[in-house]
Amino acid sequence: MEEVYIVEYARTPFSRSRPKNPERDVFHRIRGDELMAMVLEKLPERAGIEKKDVGRILVGCAFPVSENWAYGGKMSALLAKYPPETSTSLVDMQCASSLTTTAYAYLEIATGNEEIMISGGYEHMTRVPMGADNPHVDRNPKLLTEEYRDYRMEIGFIMGLTAETLFEMAGYLTKEDLDRWSFRSHQLAAKALREGYFRGEIIPVEAPQADGSTLTVDSDQSIRPDTTLEQIASLPPAFKPGGVITAGNSSPLNAGASGLLLASKRKVQELGLEPLAKIIGYGTAGVPPYIMGAGPVPASIKALEKVGLKVGDIDYWEINEAFAVVPLYTIHELGIEPERVNVKGGAIAIGHPLAASGARLIGTLARILREKNGDYGIATACVGGGQGAAVVIERV
Repeated sequence: MEEVYIVEYARTPFSRSRPKNPERDVFHRIRGDELMAMVLEKLPERAGIEKKDVGRILVGCAFPVSENWAYGGKMSALLAKYPPETSTSLVDMQCASSLTTTAYAYLEIATGNEEIMISGGYEHMTRVPMGADNPHVDRNPKLLTEEYRDYRMEIGFIMGLTAETLFEMAGYLTKEDLDRWSFRSHQLAAKALREGYFRGEIIPVEAPQADGSTLTVDSDQSIRPDTTLEQIASLPPAFKPGGVITAGNSSPLNAGASGLLLASKRKVQELGLEPLAKIIGYGTAGVPPYIMGAGPVPASIKALEKVGLKVGDIDYWEINEAFAVVPLYTIHELGIEPERVNVKGGAIAIGHPLAASGARLIGTLARILREKNGDYGIATACVGGGQGAAVVIERV
């Protein structure tokens, strides 16, 4: 098996999506596939190679409908002016879509099918809203009948209710725990923003605005440096009366794109590339749909077993903050030290444009390992429908 390296990582800023007030989203006049094209344009340039050197591109999208229809991933590649010979595919694993494109690219390179690939993902939750807000998303009503009662899809189709159910099942968390973790996310992300950390991964976007002006967007729009724990704690339940899941301890709606350029060891040596990290394995697992937030636990266990490591061997974790209950549940169940998790903030502050999040988790984790001299890291996310995915990387 060929060794597989992460050579470059880049992403757009993540905007704050407003499906009901589109003009409040700074990206409201840019399509999702165009955001992805911006990332595809920059990755080879930043790595010091040409577009023709990229053999294959794998693009993720959680809602590949309407204008997010990706033409098998080809749309963004064409917009970025890749040669027509460049092969592409589209992958949907909901929130883990670009974790999955990265795992698939890892396998292609490891088995010798390709030598240089790009994996990534995009989402635009203003222009193509998720779930019930999108008329082009049609859930199969059969899953709500008595025949499939064990799946509890009346909960499983509504992510906020799955978070409520996971909180109840855990039994050891309080709402204050969720709110404190969310406050931590904003504080750490704000600190990273002040220190210029995100400049190392963000591609500034020239975004047309409703008034005819152009705004240079170079930072994530959902980070709230001035928020307080009291403000977060005061927000009402978002999904059920008396519940604990609020807008403050959930990820917001966002638009954005991210990508990783991967290469074989042979190509790294041949072209004199300077990799960020090495991918050494991954794992995916299923869980009941009504507790989809539990997915990172079995996925991480499976990934660790595959590479012969233990939880204690992992220096840093990126656990996607779809809801605060997800990292807190994972930390408790796996026995992770909290200070090793999401040290630059997480999706509650940075944003969660669904299919773009996985590549962000991996890319940010690779940069953290280099900055802090960690040896191993895991990027993991829960997945709508009841799944989890995890990718294990090693600093080089």
